Amino acid sequence: MPMGKVYLVGAGPGDLKLITMRGLELIGKADVVIYDNLVNKGLLEFVQAGAEIIYAGKKASQHELPQRQINSLLAEKASSNGVVVRLKGGDPFIFGRGGEEAQYLAKKGIPFEIVPGITSAISVPAYAGIPLTHRDHASTVAFVTGHEDEKKEASSINWHELAHGPDTLVFLMGMKNLAKIAQRLIDEGKNPDTPACVIRSGTLAAQKVVTATLSTLPEKVRALNILPPGVIVVGDVVKLRGELNWFERKTLFGKKIAVTRSRHQSHKFGELLLDRGAEPVYIPTINIEPIVPNAPLRTAIDRISSFDAVIFTSVNAASIFFAHLRGSGKDARALAGITVIAIGSATSAHLGAYGINTDLVPHVYTSEGIVSVLEDLGVADKHFLMPRAEEARDIIVEYIRDHGGRCTVIPIYRTGVPPSTVMPAADIDVFTFTSSSTAKNFVLLYRKDILKDKIVASIGPVTTKTLVKAGIRVDIEAKRSDIPGLVRVIEEYFEDRKKF
Repeated sequence: MPMGKVYLVGAGPGDLKLITMRGLELIGKADVVIYDNLVNKGLLEFVQAGAEIIYAGKKASQHELPQRQINSLLAEKASSNGVVVRLKGGDPFIFGRGGEEAQYLAKKGIPFEIVPGITSAISVPAYAGIPLTHRDHASTVAFVTGHEDEKKEASSINWHELAHGPDTLVFLMGMKNLAKIAQRLIDEGKNPDTPACVIRSGTLAAQKVVTATLSTLPEKVRALNILPPGVIVVGDVVKLRGELNWFERKTLFGKKIAVTRSRHQSHKFGELLLDRGAEPVYIPTINIEPIVPNAPLRTAIDRISSFDAVIFTSVNAASIFFAHLRGSGKDARALAGITVIAIGSATSAHLGAYGINTDLVPHVYTSEGIVSVLEDLGVADKHFLMPRAEEARDIIVEYIRDHGGRCTVIPIYRTGVPPSTVMPAADIDVFTFTSSSTAKNFVLLYRKDILKDKIVASIGPVTTKTLVKAGIRVDIEAKRSDIPGLVRVIEEYFEDRKKF
């Protein structure tokens, strides 16, 4: 009988980008993904449509699925001749029970492959600015479980050797036993003044680090109510954190920032936030729905050479227009000799992906900015094509018509409200709005008093006007009306607050 294959894949320590290329490739090919609690749920966005996703998470003292059931599930899913990805936090073979699962598969004769992951044992301390080895401080390191199998009659850990041997000790899954671990090391001769720390939610924007000495760490962690999961590090290398703490110095570290753009447009914005240490929270308040069928657009494409210029006022308009262009058997060459105008750098860059070199981009990324470009270009006796949203401001159209030009406006998409929503979490720091539609729909979907004590950031004056009209105070407005410009003013806002 044909047999599928199981891939035991290490998902890394938490940061979405710390998965291997091989791991990400397999997630995209999987017919079944069985994932654990500590896996970044963002990785599930890369699973192909139609794949089965099964949660088999484990938390301290709580198992969604017992290990024996997970083993049986792997065998069952592999029997259907598919690609089964067992997605495990960190590395499958570092306290991840990957060895047990591999043994089970081997006994059953089921093909499997191990895809190593970046273990939290090394990556989490690195994100806290703690090198586990250093020529001046540590030449040896030991990884130790902080939670042994309770069925064991006696501990297999040689505590005396740990207390006197390795320069650096790293304990995983030891938060509940922190006091016992510290006391046992001290009882076996470890200096109670040895630097030590706990790192919770390492590599994520929620990362918290508590440093102390071995003897005082448990009480300090308890007083600060630091809960699992966490990595414990003991050794002189902990002292280097003050000098090497790079991650928490990022401009937006620890900030939760709501992204209200449509889901398919949120990726770039989220990436910019992540790069600055923030945690993007995706709360899409808008859906982009192409208008199909669209006979007027088809007609315009058939006679595209009759236009002097095409104006693109959004990335969405460019995407949908070129999809129809390809559907008509044409490509970028159809726009040869036609002036192409883009409302901003993002739209211009998107057009570049279709082989279009934009002729004109305004300095101000608004409809008024395009009007200023048209003033220099001249519109008299020219025919403009403007594929755009169904509901949009008519400033550009009115200018062209008032100054002797013609403008064929074709609605090619409409904005709608998402069918399902989730109430925003109370701990979000900043809510961002990138268009009037995101603002209007937010008010429709949620109570505006959610924003009462929150920082509100607007992409530009038009969106700001919509928010203010709805009775919402705007704290931040981008100087340049695009996503990088919005991120920059959010950075500046928090940088200014640090000065006081």
